[in-house]
Amino acid sequence: MFISLSYQEGTRVNSSKWIWRSVGSISIAATLLLLYGFIAAVRSITAPELMVSTPPVNTGSSQTPAAPAAATQTGEFRVAAIGDSLAKGTGDDSGSGFVRRSVTLLNGQEGHKAQLINNLGINGLTTQGLLTKLDEPGVSYVLKKANVIIVSIGGNDLFQGAQAAQTGKEPPTLIGLRKALPEASKRLQKVLTKVGKINPKAKIIYVGLYNPFSDLPEMKVPGNLVVTEWNLAAMAITNQNSNMTLIPTFDLFQQNLSVYLSSDHFHPNGQGYQAIAERIAQGFAVAATKDTDQADREQQSASSQPAEVKKGGNKE
Repeated sequence: MFISLSYQEGTRVNSSKWIWRSVGSISIAATLLLLYGFIAAVRSITAPELMVSTPPVNTGSSQTPAAPAAATQTGEFRVAAIGDSLAKGTGDDSGSGFVRRSVTLLNGQEGHKAQLINNLGINGLTTQGLLTKLDEPGVSYVLKKANVIIVSIGGNDLFQGAQAAQTGKEPPTLIGLRKALPEASKRLQKVLTKVGKINPKAKIIYVGLYNPFSDLPEMKVPGNLVVTEWNLAAMAITNQNSNMTLIPTFDLFQQNLSVYLSSDHFHPNGQGYQAIAERIAQGFAVAATKDTDQADREQQSASSQPAEVKKGGNKE
């Protein structure tokens, strides 16, 4: 009996140490991600041109990414959205969501035009469901017509059982929430890779996750930790492709949860969607301007090169 109790007590101590180590390390990551979002928000107001974090290009080629160049050359953003209920705009009484709001903000900005090709958002969609949808010819057709693709997915993978906390049922634990993380993040990578293969010329914008339950004591810490892990995984994925961008939302809702959430305590309301749309529009408008400048420099370089060759030939 004594041995059994000692073993159980030792197991609890080891488990407790593991949990606190995990909480400590992920808390540091959460703080860094929150700080990044806060700085991005401040910069979007005080210095919008610094807002966008452009992923490092590692293609082995000096060629300019085709998607942004196509958007700036035509002067038109052709936007398609795909994913879950946030992509659809659930919770927004106007029905606009962040997709239509982003298009409205982009339209006319810096002389560009923007139009919505289609919104393929579906309530309750998971990463597995989206992988299946991407195989449908109709979905591929829509994505191929766009030069900007907004993706929102992952919330239903992580928080399928979290809404139980609102109904008095036993809320999920940190260990329970983290069970879905490894496989779901692998599927996210497959989703973004597949979208990129369907339309390799499009700019792909992935909307990061927030914790809709951070005001519930039993869900604040585990929810924040898991969402932070997810967003860090998403950042690692998007940084591998120069046409992909992660739009952070964690800090927006962490500071304004009661203001930005709809009555269902899960989806954003109109104000929440507007905040996300502003992040998307500010970031992409600056990226497009940078791409235009880069294209102009390359064009000038290309036009001057024949003259230099000719000059060299005359000297010979």
